[in-house]
Amino acid sequence: MRLPDEPDLPPQLNIVPMIDVIFAILAFFILSTLFLTKQEGLPVNLPTAITGQSQSASAPITVTVDQKGKISLNNQIVTLDALGEQVKKLMDSQSQALVIINADERVNHGRVVAVMDKLRQVEGAKLAIATQQP
Repeated sequence: MRLPDEPDLPPQLNIVPMIDVIFAILAFFILSTLFLTKQEGLPVNLPTAITGQSQSASAPITVTVDQKGKISLNNQIVTLDALGEQVKKLMDSQSQALVIINADERVNHGRVVAVMDKLRQVEGAKLAIATQQP
């Protein structure tokens, strides 16, 4: 029931709360996509190379040698002696697989060569050394 003194106001739609909700959802999606990048290895300081080329593979196997010389295979610490067998298990039924070596630039050169030697003994393993652009 309307009173005769009441002014006739048109209905209003306040969209400010809706804009706030949309902005919050947008901020959530932007921040969540930042964490969707695939980490292929442990954080190491890669050496730089001007002539480095990108290698494409469906599911590369990543071997990381950190600054202290510890070896990790797909983020799992492994010994040098067990490295070849673990790579063979990861290759499963594939005839060839790309094995990317992420070696810290300060690691002993002999340690990297020992890792490469073990990986070259695995039949079908194609080696690549990760670098970054200068």
